Amino acid sequence: MKKDLVSISDLSAQEIADLFELAFEMKSGKQGGGALPNKTLAMIFEKPSLRTRVTFEAGMTQMGGHAIYLGPKDIQLGTRESVPDAARNLSRWVDGIMARTFSHQSVMELAQYATVPVINALTDRVHPCQALAFGLTMLEHRSNLKGLRVVFVGDGNNVAHSLMLMAPKVGMDFVLACPKGYESDEQISAEARRLASEYGTAFEITHDPRQAVRLADVIYADVWASMGQEEERAIRAEVFQPYQINRELLEEAKGGCFVTHCLPAHRGEEITGEVLDGPQSIAFDEAENRLHIQKAILLRLMG
Repeated sequence: MKKDLVSISDLSAQEIADLFELAFEMKSGKQGGGALPNKTLAMIFEKPSLRTRVTFEAGMTQMGGHAIYLGPKDIQLGTRESVPDAARNLSRWVDGIMARTFSHQSVMELAQYATVPVINALTDRVHPCQALAFGLTMLEHRSNLKGLRVVFVGDGNNVAHSLMLMAPKVGMDFVLACPKGYESDEQISAEARRLASEYGTAFEITHDPRQAVRLADVIYADVWASMGQEEERAIRAEVFQPYQINRELLEEAKGGCFVTHCLPAHRGEEITGEVLDGPQSIAFDEAENRLHIQKAILLRLMG
């Protein structure tokens, strides 16, 4: 039966653990080489990306396959061609579809109508691959995720959504520290609360970043204005200023607290260069691990 990765909700706790194990095997060189010979991945990009394009394309190459980049003007989902028709056509030619779109509905429709696996590489709603790369990175640094506390400081956005959905399944507590009015989607928050209750972890939304980070094992940052919100950037820069991750905020956290960022970072806005380049930062480890976790996803879905 075809399986897709549209959201972290598509994965059980055991499936996440299995992906982590496979990713570590691939990173160590024990698995992966030539694992997808002659397989082709179509990569749909409505939004630009350094990490997503390079890691998926490099991953397919390293496993003996091939990736085809389809930019914003190549398909024009929903305008030049309907999403269902694009899904039907691509399914005749390739072995998998990766999509990075504005609309989450587009990826859901691709998964509905495609007969090959579909991987969500970011929508305005969720970013499952980023959350999994984060989990892999924390496991690499701490060896056990259970009982760890991740504090997301900033906007309740797509990355925050995927982190709060994954955290309970790997045994982590999750805290969102954001300005009033910038909380996570209510439906996703409700699901995160339900999962936290099911798995015996904590879920919290607060508006006090200093209080939030005091028990943090890792502080997570993202840009204050995501792609598509550029017109709000000036307003958000003012509203989010107290939520900047800087030396002063980091001093409120307990010793050994990590800091990470999904990247790209706007240095001097949501995070200072001093912190991003500092000894507690694991942001670039997480960026590297996008490659390894996505290779594991590709192999699980397309192998």
